[in-house]
Amino acid sequence: MLHDPTKLLLLAGPCSLENADVCRAVATELVTLGRSHPDLNIVFKGSFDKANRTSIAGARGTGLEAGLALLAMVKSEFGLPVVTDIHHAEQCGPVAAVCDVLQIPAFLSRQTDLLLAAAVTGRIVNVKKGQFLAPTDMKHVVAKIREGGAGEIWQTERGTTFGYQNLVVDMRAFPIMAANGLPTILDATHSVQLPGAGDGRSSGQREFVEPLAKAALAAGAHGLFLETHPDPAQAISDGPNMVPLSELAGLIERCLAVWRVVNS
Repeated sequence: MLHDPTKLLLLAGPCSLENADVCRAVATELVTLGRSHPDLNIVFKGSFDKANRTSIAGARGTGLEAGLALLAMVKSEFGLPVVTDIHHAEQCGPVAAVCDVLQIPAFLSRQTDLLLAAAVTGRIVNVKKGQFLAPTDMKHVVAKIREGGAGEIWQTERGTTFGYQNLVVDMRAFPIMAANGLPTILDATHSVQLPGAGDGRSSGQREFVEPLAKAALAAGAHGLFLETHPDPAQAISDGPNMVPLSELAGLIERCLAVWRVVNS
């Protein structure tokens, strides 16, 4: 079991894996954070394919083979467990050979074949609640993953869409989903997306990452998902809602202060 209830679970990394320099810069900062804060449980996150793009012109990322090589590099050089998104059942085997956690994107959270294929690898499965689902609907999602025999299951809230290029996080989601007996996580950076608001690409409001993260922890969330980049303006995806790497340590320290009070 990777989740430790005595520690704040932190899934963090770049949106797209991009290249070795970006991965090493982020992983170095995460290792430093872990040494400074022993009550953090850190997993490095990076995507090899950004399959859900607003526009056909949107950058997709490294692809499976190159992406897995970068994730394997992070594991071997930095000793961090790693998580990445999967989009097709046939990706589960190759990804499970490298990654500790297989992540189900929100738009795919009801795809039964994908959920079962991820579960039967025996790896941890982190499933993001669909933007179209109520928190109570997650009991049916996790039931599928349990049926497949996953080693461990995490649930991630990433906002609910009512259209009009916005997302809303209902803080009731955390105690509701916790009733499934599984860790709950806030995807604090995707929750501040403005989907499609950037004229063919997603925009975002990163200034709201911190208040949402603190509120989720106060509401009982067990972890945070945060995308970070050395230079978000140059990132190939999700730059407007990513946390600049230079600001990550301060953000995590302030979030840990809330988590410690709630869990004291």
